[in-house]
Amino acid sequence: MKPTVISKTCKLPDGREITIETGKLARLADGSVVLRMGNTMLLATVVSAQEAKPGTDFLPLSVDYQEKFASTGKVPGGFLKRESKLSDYEILISRLIDRALRPLFPNDYHADTQVMIYLISGDENALPDSLAAFAASAALSVSDIPFQGPISEVRVARVDGQFVINPTMEQKKRADIDLIVAASIENILMVEGEMKEVSEDDMLEALKQAHEAIKVQCQLQIELTEATGKSVKRTYNHEEKDEALRQELWNLMYDKAYAVARQLNTSKKGRSEAFSKVIDEYLEALPEDTTVNKDLAKHYYHEIQKKASRDLVLNENVRLDGRKTREIREIWSEVDYLPSPHGSAIFTRGETQSLTTVTLGTKLDEQMIDGAMIEGSSKFILHYNFPGFSTGEVKPNRGPGRREVGHGNLAFRALKQVLPPDEKNPYTIRVVSDILESNGSSSMATVCAGSLALMDAGVPVKGPVSGIAMGMISDSTSGKYAILSDILGDEDHLGDMDFKVTGTEKGITACQMDLKVEGLTYDILKEALLQAKEGRLHILNEMKKTLSAPRPDLKPQTPRAETIVIEKEMIGAVIGPGGKVVQDIQNTTGATVVIEEVGNKGVVNVFASNKSVMEAAVKRIKGIVAIPEVGEVYEGKVKSIMPFGAFVEFMPGKDGLLHISEIKWDRLESMEGVLEVGEEVKVKLIEVDKKTGKYRLSRKVLLPRPPKKETTPAE
Repeated sequence: MKPTVISKTCKLPDGREITIETGKLARLADGSVVLRMGNTMLLATVVSAQEAKPGTDFLPLSVDYQEKFASTGKVPGGFLKRESKLSDYEILISRLIDRALRPLFPNDYHADTQVMIYLISGDENALPDSLAAFAASAALSVSDIPFQGPISEVRVARVDGQFVINPTMEQKKRADIDLIVAASIENILMVEGEMKEVSEDDMLEALKQAHEAIKVQCQLQIELTEATGKSVKRTYNHEEKDEALRQELWNLMYDKAYAVARQLNTSKKGRSEAFSKVIDEYLEALPEDTTVNKDLAKHYYHEIQKKASRDLVLNENVRLDGRKTREIREIWSEVDYLPSPHGSAIFTRGETQSLTTVTLGTKLDEQMIDGAMIEGSSKFILHYNFPGFSTGEVKPNRGPGRREVGHGNLAFRALKQVLPPDEKNPYTIRVVSDILESNGSSSMATVCAGSLALMDAGVPVKGPVSGIAMGMISDSTSGKYAILSDILGDEDHLGDMDFKVTGTEKGITACQMDLKVEGLTYDILKEALLQAKEGRLHILNEMKKTLSAPRPDLKPQTPRAETIVIEKEMIGAVIGPGGKVVQDIQNTTGATVVIEEVGNKGVVNVFASNKSVMEAAVKRIKGIVAIPEVGEVYEGKVKSIMPFGAFVEFMPGKDGLLHISEIKWDRLESMEGVLEVGEEVKVKLIEVDKKTGKYRLSRKVLLPRPPKKETTPAE
């Protein structure tokens, strides 16, 4: 039976069309759509269990974005030659979708829910990462799953001073603002991106441009939902409720919880123990035959604790650890802590600490990227590690999870903007942040420690970068709100906003924002951005007390690197037949030489363990690619002797004829005993034959000319 297909189309501001259809593919899923823009096509599906698993008190939502290599006509690399676990790039897109969707599920909906988005056709003129959340929301909209959407997501970039929605790959490379923004018709929900040291006002304008485009896409989904008849969602009951117990606990415990919050305990562990004591005492006092559901009691107490902590801030303008809203925790930092790495730094803010290292590698250490849409290599790598002991917990020491990938990517974006351009940087740079203590904003500690470690390593960054995590607590009834600088882990959990901003003195380099509340106005957002600027500049000044600029030289243990740009036609001369020349350079000097063709030039990257090795290798290479100049004097070596003169290698791979008449001012009858093979001799290039390209050398012009003999007149 031929399927009934429903299709809707909307336009971007520049007139490009996006079409969503449902009813053709994956019809057994609870909801499925195919989104198309240009030649990019995404299949989004969603399935949710009818019932929640017993004891579940959260939303078990999983979001997976995967790019099929066939979508761009490629075969996967590796031994298996098939798609396997998600790449970091796919994980990052999955996180973007998850963060946009998760806040819009009902708080009491706890059924296992899975959202899957496949790239089934790819086009670099319609990048899929800015379309994936749109497709996912549409799939939810045409299902009966309770979802308080729709939402959508776009990329907004500023290219040559103009804002572009969903730019092409080429436009994206030229942008100084690159943001992914998710929103509903009413509110912005999520922001992530990078910028080249731009102002807060410029960033706000980008958000406004993005939101206008999103409103159109949300309206399309509303029309699609109506056309499919899925406006009425399924009924569910995933939570046991006991309103009498809830009210009893509020009456018994709110004042106690408020009193604990007001103790202003600066220790994370101390606060946790004090809050736990309130509910523990209640549960211990219950009789053995009690009918009170203890798990439900703990759930209600968690609500009470959260409300009391929030009210403390709104009522008294004071936070759980005693700070005012704008106050930053105590900061200390240190560089060169580790003697062997090429650069290292410790950054500690309150109970959050990062130990970060920098390693400078060769061209051979670049990270290879092999994806369906993106391939190539990266000279900058940043890894973020979050072991269990950093929060005083026991946690299996497995590979990095999605959180580690996401936090590392944010720090990567922040620091990337101040690194020297690839053409001026011969090194592969790897930054590794190990979080040793964590109580709020370890990703921002990574930015600060990473910046210090890069400067400690002598990397010529534009300037230091700092980062800060902002939070917000608000009350829609009273209209009260408080913006919090440098939030604790507790404040992240109980707050309405997690807004991370990084930047230099000149402007913002990266940001990440997640909202858990509706109705955040642009005025409040601007206030948060300006307060964030105040905070990150304070942190920057504290960092400068430790190290304010890159060290003038690399550490002694750091390998040296130099890049030499040569003419394209000289690449073969440096490599030599079968690689003979470059291998000889490496064997005789000990340096590593990597040659590649970039554009219409040759780029020679030389890596050496010390300065003398570097100088020897560079001298050899420059000698090969140098162009002989008539009139220049060279140190040569006799290669062979002929009856009419000697052939002298005056530059690497370049021999010239030193004719017998050019050796001395005196007339030589033969070459016997005049020069020896291997003898070093200083010569001058006096001619290059225009037809043959052969070189003529002279030694005698460098010697004093003997005086002319006086002749006696004949008697």
